[in-house]
Amino acid sequence: MKIILLLIIKLYWHIIPASKRRRCIFRKSCSNYVYEHTINEGFKAGIRAFNFRYQNCRGTYEVFKNPLINELQVKLPNQQIIDKEEIAKSLIDEITKVI
Repeated sequence: MKIILLLIIKLYWHIIPASKRRRCIFRKSCSNYVYEHTINEGFKAGIRAFNFRYQNCRGTYEVFKNPLINELQVKLPNQQIIDKEEIAKSLIDEITKVI
C-alpha cells in the first residue's frame, strides 16, 4: 500500500505542473508533506498526514500577527496555530503587502 500511495503522489507531480497546482498555505507543499511521512513512517502515517492537510489546508484559516512575538501566525480550522516558519512564503508576501 505504501508503494501505491507514493506512486500516486509521483504521478500527481508528473501530470500536474507546479504552476497549475492549488496554492498551499504551508511552506512544505501538501504532496511533499504526505510523501515524506509515507517514506519515513509508512502508509498509515501517510494517510493521516494527507487527512490532516486536506482538512486544514482547504477552507477557512485565519492569519494574524501575534502581538507577543510580533510575528505572523496562522490559525488552522482545527484551531492549531502554526508559526511563520511553516507558512508558505507566497502567503506571507501577499499578507505583508496588505498590512
